[in-house]
Formats: sequence, C-alpha cells, structure tokens
Amino acid sequence: MTVKQEISLAQRKIIHGVYVISTAFEGKVNAMTAAWVARASFSPSLVSVSVGKTRYSHDMIMKAGVFAVNVLGRHNIESGKHFGLKTGKKTDKFLGISYDTAVTGSPILKDCIAWMDCKVVSSHDAGDHTIFIGEVLDGGVLKEAEETLIYDRDSFYK
Repeated sequence: MTVKQEISLAQRKIIHGVYVISTAFEGKVNAMTAAWVARASFSPSLVSVSVGKTRYSHDMIMKAGVFAVNVLGRHNIESGKHFGLKTGKKTDKFLGISYDTAVTGSPILKDCIAWMDCKVVSSHDAGDHTIFIGEVLDGGVLKEAEETLIYDRDSFYK
C-alpha cells in the first residue's frame, strides 16, 4: 500500500520525543530507537509503544512480555543513533554501554533523562507495526532539568 506523499508530509509534522525501547529475553538484551511512544492511561499507569514488525526487538518484546522506555535528552543524540542504526540480530548493541535494570530486567540507560519499566498488558496489530501497551511497574527521572530530545526525521540521522 502506497501512502500519498501529502499524507506522509503532513504526518511528519506530528511532534515526537526520542526514546530507546529496551527488552530482555532468555539472557539476551536488546534495544531500539523509537519515536512513537505515548502515555495511554493515568490509572493504571500505562504507556504505548509502536514497534515495527521487522525489528529484532519486536519479537523479543512479544516473547518476553516486558520492555523499558528510556527517555532521551538533548545530550543523548548519539545514543539515539547508536540504537537506531544497527540491528540486534547481528550485533550486541549493549557492548560497552552502561545500564541498570529494575523490575523486568529490561536495560535502563544510565545516561537517559527518565525511564519507565513496563510489563506488556496488551498488543494490537497496527499495519506494519504492533502497538504494545505496557503497565509501568517502576520508573524515575535522572536529569530533571534537561529537555526531551525531539525527533526531526530530516536532521536526526545526519
């Protein structure tokens, strides 16, 4: 299915932050850069993440039933590129990367500005993506004063 160019250009005007979605399954950790993350409910505390079905993290999240959302700040642009330009199928993205874990065992980047550790409570088919709804089991803010990195497709990967 081809999307009209006008629609695609209009959708690019939707503002997104930049996040690293991480997960752990059977002793392996992986993560990917994402922009499609949103709060889904106050009570219970739920967030949604949209993950491409071809991404290595997709199947890991599906099987593990857990993920963490690492909120990136302006100083994290290189982390965003690092987790967005390689596939976990062929490389250990966490080699040399410092992280902690919380309830689910999903990696929490030590230099992110905030994080949420989540258990998948539902998943929904969304075309070439799956929307995972996660209950936030734990979370925190690591850098209160820093603003969230905003995704601009035209300049992010340059």
